[in-house]
Parts: sequence; C-alpha cells; structure tokens
Amino acid sequence: RAGDLRRSPAMPPPPQSIAGKVGRFFSFAAARDRCFSRRFQAAGLRPVSIQLPDSAHPVSVQLPDSADPVTTVHMWVPARPPRNPLVLLHGFGASATWQWYPYLRPLIAAGFDPIVPDLVFFGNSTTRLPDRSDTFQARSIKTALEAIGVTKFGLVGVSYGGFVGYRMAAMYPDAVERVTLVCAGVCLEEKDLAEGLFPVAGVDEAAALLVPRRPEEVRRLVRLTFVRPPIIMPSCFLWDYIKVMGSDHIEEKTELLHALISGRQISTLPKLRQKTLIVWGEQDKVFPMELAHRLKRHLDGNSRLAVIHNAGHAVNLEKPTDVCKSIIEFFQEPIPEASNDERSPEMS
Repeated sequence: RAGDLRRSPAMPPPPQSIAGKVGRFFSFAAARDRCFSRRFQAAGLRPVSIQLPDSAHPVSVQLPDSADPVTTVHMWVPARPPRNPLVLLHGFGASATWQWYPYLRPLIAAGFDPIVPDLVFFGNSTTRLPDRSDTFQARSIKTALEAIGVTKFGLVGVSYGGFVGYRMAAMYPDAVERVTLVCAGVCLEEKDLAEGLFPVAGVDEAAALLVPRRPEEVRRLVRLTFVRPPIIMPSCFLWDYIKVMGSDHIEEKTELLHALISGRQISTLPKLRQKTLIVWGEQDKVFPMELAHRLKRHLDGNSRLAVIHNAGHAVNLEKPTDVCKSIIEFFQEPIPEASNDERSPEMS
C-alpha cells in the first residue's frame, strides 16, 4: 500500500553558490518549458484542467475539508472537437510538453488529433486521494477524456505512460481502439530487479534513479537512457532543471513507483484484446530488450515489435522521426492484422 511506504527524504537544497546562480540568472529550463508550451499552442492545442467529480472515484475516502478539488487532470486538447483522437501518455522525467513536442505536427499532418494529458502528480495534475496505482491513473485519464467528449481513441504510452496505457486498454477495451507501447516494461516482475535484469537492485534504488534530486543523479539517469548523452552537463543547469521540472511531488512519484513494481508478477497481467505495436530502443538499459520480447510473447500474436537501432530508453527523444513514423503507419492501417513478425526499421 502506498500509505505504508517509507517516506522518502525531501529534495536537498542546491549548494549556496549554485542556488545563487540559479536565482540570479536566466532560467534555461523555465525558458524551454515556455517554448514547448508555445509549440503546443502553435500546433492548435490548448490547455485545460478538468476537475473530476467525486463519482469518478469508486471507493469512498474520508478527506479533510478543503476547497481544492479531489482530483484534477490537466491536458492539452485540440481547439476543435477531435475527429481522430490519439492520446499520448508521457513517462517519468520532464513534463508532457517536453516529451511530445516533436510529434505534434507530424501527427496532425497525418490526420490525427493529439490529446496530451499530464498524468497525476506530473505537470498540473494532482489528487488528494491516497491511491498510487496505475489503475487509478487509468481511471482518472479516462474520466477526463469523457469530460471533453472523447469516448473512443488510439493510445500511445512511453515508459511509465505505457504502464498506464496498458491498464487503460485492459480496463476499457471498447474505448481504446489500438495501442502503441514505447519502451514500457509492463512485463517486468519485482524479482527481476534482484536477479540483475536492471541497473538497479530494488524498488528504492529504482525510485532514486527515476526521481533524481541532485545533479549527479540526473547525469546517471541521462547516461542510462541516451545512447549519446551530452558530454558536458554543468551542475548549474542541472540544478535549474531540478528546481523547475523535478521538485514537485517527489514523495508521491516515489510512491507511484513502489505501487507499480512491488509484488508485480506477469501471471496477474491481463492480455490485451487490441492490436498492439511495441516500440523499443535496441540499447535500452532501463528496460532491456528481454522485456520487449516477453511482452510480445504475452500478447500471443496480437502484437508486433519495432526495434529502433542506435537508441536507448529515451528512444522517443533520440529518434522521434523514426518512432513517429512507426506510430503513424500503425494507426493508419485500415484493417488491423495479427502479426508476430518483428520489424526493425532501417535507421540512419
């Protein structure tokens, strides 16, 4: 249970010299964040915040009186009612706008209407409820989509967003028409950590990796997720990034990871009815290729695998053109056909 988890330490303050520089000078991270938001607006999307009704939560929870809504889901939606909605779910790390900005114009040009939510405890989405499960995330996003009139949609999920997307597809098979999972290790088991499949040996270490609090932790994460990470990553820029993008809801994000991994077994993972495209970076060190093949076997011929060469876990950022091309081709197929043939697109 999330409430039983050991409390994670608060994010440490940056050293005084770094803190002074971050406070006095221009914030590169904040500027990039504004730039990505403007790109979303230029692509015809607008931000909305949806307050979920209490009826959206099936379990009654006694909460302290507050004027704040129980759960709020923020998302970027088309200015006009979407005709071909495609929901894009982000992973851990930077906000949804940072992860999906390269995809907007190609998807729109291909006839799709992107809808980009912030998962709960990311961006401007939050809840006062104690549930940290992927089921709660899935229910919250689905309820928010219904609130804007979207009842059927395609779905793309990256990493943690793929876990939530998989759960959405299992819970709402009549609403989720097709699924693309990008480096989403949904078939992992908790025992895999202790057996050495991952670069971490336990849930606490995984949380420390994916919710970095210090520049050296950001460097480790970047070097694990990118095949060609930046050679120089100055601490002043990393402290700025942590302050702007990574200082909110640290404890809750840690609880999300505990709820996701603790006790996880593939035997309890439902099989999807929808046709599924699995996209994976060939050199993924966070979720190794073994998990891609495991997922393909689990779906019993109802999926195909696209392996992106010269890319790691951050394949959506390293190879956005190739990933986007695979997504567009998959969702444009007029008649979904079962295939177990692995595709490995030629990469430059």
